[in-house]
Amino acid sequence: MNNQAWLDRYKQVMVPNYAPLPCVPVRGEGSRLWDAEGKEYIDFTGGVAVNGLGHAHPELQAVLLEQGAKLWHVSNYFANTEAIELAEMLTEATFAEKVFFANSGAEANEAALKMARRYAHQHFGAQKDRIIAFQKSFHGRTLFSVTAGGTDAYKQGFGPLPPKVEHLAHNNLAALEELMGDDCCALIMEPILAEGGIHALDPAFAQGVRRLCSKHQVLLVLDEVQTGMGRTGDLFCYQSLGFTPDILTTAKSLGGGFPISALMTTTKIAEVFQPGTHGCTFGGNPLGCALAKKTLSLINQPATLQGVREKGARLVAGLQAINQRIPLFAEIRGKGLLIGCELKPEHKAKTKTIHQKAVDHGLLLLMAGPEVLRLAPSLLISNNEIDQGLARLEQVLKEV
Repeated sequence: MNNQAWLDRYKQVMVPNYAPLPCVPVRGEGSRLWDAEGKEYIDFTGGVAVNGLGHAHPELQAVLLEQGAKLWHVSNYFANTEAIELAEMLTEATFAEKVFFANSGAEANEAALKMARRYAHQHFGAQKDRIIAFQKSFHGRTLFSVTAGGTDAYKQGFGPLPPKVEHLAHNNLAALEELMGDDCCALIMEPILAEGGIHALDPAFAQGVRRLCSKHQVLLVLDEVQTGMGRTGDLFCYQSLGFTPDILTTAKSLGGGFPISALMTTTKIAEVFQPGTHGCTFGGNPLGCALAKKTLSLINQPATLQGVREKGARLVAGLQAINQRIPLFAEIRGKGLLIGCELKPEHKAKTKTIHQKAVDHGLLLLMAGPEVLRLAPSLLISNNEIDQGLARLEQVLKEV
């Protein structure tokens, strides 16, 4: 059956909230995918930064088979060994002392915002309930997390939204100082606005945010759903920014492609979640945790993280060289293997065309807003695949 036949069936049965590309992947290996017609693609999307180790990594396959033959799910009425060991690995690698597992970034952020509100209520009173977030941010699609997100289009028609959430522009410490107050319970931010155009927080701004949060006893929630798990060349991006959050959320690459997310925090903050306070049916299931353990062990190695930095530099250098020959990009920015190419104002209407035409040339790309192409390939992508992907991208840009 060809791609179009599958897409026709898709339209018959699927809710139309997505607009799938004209290829239907059926097999993957490393940084390559094959569609229903056997065509090969170089994957610069990484499943939207999910497949940190690429497709069908052999060591993850082995864990899937081994754990799948033992125990998949037992519910949170029980502790399970895989969740305990994964939590130990995460706390050893970060500032955190306690971990809560869920299935997605949105669920982790929902839990983090609920935890922050409850912490403030218990320690300071019900009047300390205001949350600060940033314009162009993205924190998920649940009602609370989409309210915290800074894209109005994602909120339209879903009101009334949870109250007491305010937004401001990132990297503006003076504006934040004016907005911050003792009635604030939490500030949530991404170290890089991934969906919002690949805009990084200035380290001095991030450190200033930390100082203001400490001054006003506001919990700093860091959303590393997309930047975590080695994506930027550090295990977590905060580790290179000179500050420590109170709560950190991560997902996407944590399970190497299997749905799992984590909220990490300190013992004192975690204590506000007692039995019955919050939960997640599938959170911390043994199968997901076993896969995340192996994923974390493979990513959290000096050679892997150094490789991310080197491959990111190779990608950026290649993009800059292309831009010298075909000057469409106003700026190429990012960190590690999370890269954004912003088109010049006179070319920004072509972003979607480039994104779609790349498929014809066997290349899969992402977008980050209406004028930015986003690249988030596997952390293990080879130099040869980077170069081949760049060559295909150049052909696309020549046509456009």
